[in-house]
Amino acid sequence: MTRAAKLITLAIAPVLFGFAPSGSHVAAKPASMKSAELHTAMRKLWSDHVFWTRNYIIDAAAGAASTQATTARLLKNQDDIGNAIKPYYGNAAGDKLTALLRQHILIAADLVTAAKAGDNAKVADADKRWHANANDIATFLSGANPNWPKGALISMLDQHLALTTKEATSTLKGQWNDSISAFDSIYNQILGMADALSDGIVKQFPKKF
Repeated sequence: MTRAAKLITLAIAPVLFGFAPSGSHVAAKPASMKSAELHTAMRKLWSDHVFWTRNYIIDAAAGAASTQATTARLLKNQDDIGNAIKPYYGNAAGDKLTALLRQHILIAADLVTAAKAGDNAKVADADKRWHANANDIATFLSGANPNWPKGALISMLDQHLALTTKEATSTLKGQWNDSISAFDSIYNQILGMADALSDGIVKQFPKKF
């Protein structure tokens, strides 16, 4: 894909997912400093999510001694994301999101372990649970904010799972060019998701921004 085509794809992605923010996540112009700070913080959190997921996949595939430490850092990111929504939705909601996201990570770990062992039955079971968890996350978030339609959230989360599966599969096979390409797609996609979530918060709580 050419650079121009990639930029066009990134620009229209949030609209395709149904959020239709005021601008793309590439050229968005937040209305205020507080809005800009939220967008930056949300991008950092979700960037950490995919960065540490990648580190975990690589470590687990190699059986590296750092796997346990990487896992702990990845799980901390889910705490951080949950804490980030507490100022808007309360402590219980933040803890709920953290719990759902920790399930997301732990199921991913099950999937990688099963794939590494060549256990297709366990891979299928983990994948089924992974998508069910994505549905739970979408249900929770859409219930908290009317600017986050469930169908759009499911589309984004399903794409995130599909891209992460491709990344993990390529990594386990030692297909490093494909693994890197998958991560490039994952990173671009998660920035769009982070901006869509930030846009929804700003729309729901305009007086805070």
